[in-house]
Amino acid sequence: MLKHFAESRWYTILGATGFYAASSYWLLYAAGEHDLIGNVDFIYWLAVTASTVGYGDLSPSSSAGKIVVALYVIPLGLSIFAMVIGRIAAWVTGQWKKGLMGMNSLHLDQHILVIGWNEQRTMLLLDLLIRERDAMPERPDIVLCVKKDIENPMPGVIEFVKVDSFNKDEDMDKACVAEARTILIDNPQDDVTMTTALYCAKRNPEAHQVAYFDDDSLVGLLQDHCPRVECTPSVAVEMLAKAAFDPGSSMLHHDLLSVEDGQAQFSVKIPENSPTISVAKLFINLKRKHNAIFIGYAPNAKIKEMVVNPPLEETLNAGDTLFYIAEHRINAINWSSLDAD
Repeated sequence: MLKHFAESRWYTILGATGFYAASSYWLLYAAGEHDLIGNVDFIYWLAVTASTVGYGDLSPSSSAGKIVVALYVIPLGLSIFAMVIGRIAAWVTGQWKKGLMGMNSLHLDQHILVIGWNEQRTMLLLDLLIRERDAMPERPDIVLCVKKDIENPMPGVIEFVKVDSFNKDEDMDKACVAEARTILIDNPQDDVTMTTALYCAKRNPEAHQVAYFDDDSLVGLLQDHCPRVECTPSVAVEMLAKAAFDPGSSMLHHDLLSVEDGQAQFSVKIPENSPTISVAKLFINLKRKHNAIFIGYAPNAKIKEMVVNPPLEETLNAGDTLFYIAEHRINAINWSSLDAD
């Protein structure tokens, strides 16, 4: 009997509840308990009695009614109530466990999708993404999509999806790859990163996509097929050589990339309705009004055509992306004031 109740479906529980209510009504009617079977009073009294709350404002008055309540209404009601609470608790626990194991399909839009698992490097990436997101006016969801058999490393903080393949529609639809605003790909194997980047570029060509490679030779190959994908090869060797001739360079670059302490590098797109701004005025006013240093810009948001340290007489237009160094991300910029004398 207990096993049958534990494995019962919702329609079975609803059927049992309906039978319990109807049979209780009929037995109370037969016992002459007319005060308990009023339309609203009966529903209220049955719920209070079955849940063992027992306010005592309504109770049977006849001997037959008391026997019916003691031997039928309370025992059966308590069993059904416990079964319903148990099923609800089991369903909630199951949903939580499915989310922890990445088995649920998500329904998100304009989120940040991180594909791949590199243990501590991925954990650092997620931590930095969360810090950056907390400084933004809008707070996009962060989704981690992996193939490795792990649990959600940050439950309640990020969303988590586990898939069998990074290039199958039925798997990647669980992570809403076609609706993502930003896609970050970082896998231990560069060939998996390559195929995943090609797939994501096909499924979501409008997303800002970034791929990390250990082998620099694959960067050109991917960009030949997907020129909009931003590739970030390993720069450890370059940093080592730079620090050899310019001591402190590695620390400087680390500080500019980190958002934890000190100054960091940020970017912002100039709104479409903004006036043309000269580099000279932008440099001075950005420092004067926001204590930030202008370092370069990408014309019309074309990152590959970035201009670093442009001449003072050069101008920036609406749609350009400017890069600056500041203690915090600047969320409110009065663009007309940056071109003031």
